[in-house]
Amino acid sequence: MTTPGWLLTENASLQGLNTFHVAATAPRLLEVFDPALLPEALTAVAGEPLLVLGSGSNVLLAGDPPGVVLVFGNRDLSILEHRPDHAIVRAGAGVNWHQLVMWSLQQGLSGLENLALIPGTAGAAPIQNIGAYGAQVGEFIHVVEAWDTAQQAFARLTAEECAFAYRDSVFKREADRFLITAIELRLPLLHELRLDYAGIDDELKAMGVELPGAIDVANAVIAIRQRKLPDPDVLGNAGSFFKNPILPAAQVEALLQEHPALPVFATDDPGQRKVSAAWLIEACGWKGHREASDAGVAPSHALVLVNHGQASGADLLDLAQRISASVQERFGVPLEPEPRLVGARW
Repeated sequence: MTTPGWLLTENASLQGLNTFHVAATAPRLLEVFDPALLPEALTAVAGEPLLVLGSGSNVLLAGDPPGVVLVFGNRDLSILEHRPDHAIVRAGAGVNWHQLVMWSLQQGLSGLENLALIPGTAGAAPIQNIGAYGAQVGEFIHVVEAWDTAQQAFARLTAEECAFAYRDSVFKREADRFLITAIELRLPLLHELRLDYAGIDDELKAMGVELPGAIDVANAVIAIRQRKLPDPDVLGNAGSFFKNPILPAAQVEALLQEHPALPVFATDDPGQRKVSAAWLIEACGWKGHREASDAGVAPSHALVLVNHGQASGADLLDLAQRISASVQERFGVPLEPEPRLVGARW
């Protein structure tokens, strides 16, 4: 049977389209398989509020979204250009991110190895400039292709135009403007491996790898993530729920005077430092916490909120806000959520 270019479904359950596995219903679900037909599909739902979901791995549905939920089903992967030192890879918005990472490594390309096993889709990756273990996707973005709702035309945004920052981009700041249909990545054939972040080098040594390649780094990252982070298919979660706070250096120095064990990281701005949200949350006693609603905090990682089965999005949001308030009260540090909140405000 031929796959349609797009499909519209009324009153669609979103429980299988978010990694928290919370119950929610979309009045209308729009699935687009051929991005060239996106303008036609959008005409059919014109005037209605629109929410784009990848795999729902960076969203908390604290209530039913109004209007239309848009999901991209284009999953094409290809190499557009081969150069002596790099290649340009194109991925449709619906491509699974981890599959893209492993596929690129199989092609002999590097760069994405530290970003292995991050849940989500290629189309969602640029929105919050996903990052892990010292790397961010924005470093490797060549072009992001999107439908510009303001100009009513397809656009190709360069990395500079994407305005990437820590867990941020123009797509996040102008959340309703751009509908990402594909990304193009500039991936090197060889580059300096990042081994000194969050125990990667120690993991490689434990694996018996003395001269690691990019695929070894990916395998080490996978092992660390599987040990620290719960599998969303088993225990509903959206990965790290809170951003690591970026604070003035003077404030961080004052915190270190009272809490010398607080992990601190450098930033691109010499006047600022990044501190560990996980450490702050664990110090407030939340790690492993579980509520009667089934909302909780992962026993293995204080940054990860989890749904033990029956928690609603509102339950998880309430817990997150209480965690944030406790950190603010004890340390004077505000916490901000990483996932996009639907049906509520922070």
